[in-house]
Amino acid sequence: MSTILQRLEQIDWQSTSEDLHGNGHVVVPQVLTKEECSDLVLGYDKDNLYRKTISMQRYRFGSGEYKYFQYPLPALITTIRETVYPRLAPIANRWMEAAGVETRFPAAHEELRRRCNKKGQTKPTVLILKYGHGGFNTLHQDLYGEVYFPMQLVLFLNQPEKDYTGGEFVLTEQIPRAQSKAIVLQPGQGDMLLFTTSWRPVKGSRGWYRVNMKHGVSPVNSGSRHTLGIIFHDAES
Repeated sequence: MSTILQRLEQIDWQSTSEDLHGNGHVVVPQVLTKEECSDLVLGYDKDNLYRKTISMQRYRFGSGEYKYFQYPLPALITTIRETVYPRLAPIANRWMEAAGVETRFPAAHEELRRRCNKKGQTKPTVLILKYGHGGFNTLHQDLYGEVYFPMQLVLFLNQPEKDYTGGEFVLTEQIPRAQSKAIVLQPGQGDMLLFTTSWRPVKGSRGWYRVNMKHGVSPVNSGSRHTLGIIFHDAES
């Protein structure tokens, strides 16, 4: 059986990067094995792995629950975070340049973490989310502080139509002076979705402009849905 590092290195990153740059999202199939997905789901009840538990109802974020991992992260998650980030940093820098933003992102994830730490962002933002019947997540952006990386990813740990129904992943694009566009996705178990954290540049007839993006989850109609969210910047608290 291949390792997670081997699977990540076998991805066609050129094609993946082009899709992400052009659309603001891309699905990469079968990044995690069924066994890895099951282990992450079973680990949801291991309190020693987490620093914080959030009830979505309490904060009016939706209906469901999620837990933030604490450092040191599990080896699987660290490998994904540190391997995927360098593939995305060049795209992020293209976006900053196109939008006329001075920020540039370092090639290595450890350097991004150091940049976060200097701004008081020291807490890991990697989280695992659990939804039951009726669970959903309102549209939002995962920023967490002054320093944030413009792309993130989510790994799907259950099989739709088998383990749960409904619970589609929803992205919205707010084009300036136009109505919002909704993108509805239903990746399979083990698939990885890369997507925009906040905004992305789009080239129009008069040059580049920003398209604001948010994401959420539609209501789960039956069963149980778990996902692993990997955000590359750290949080203040």
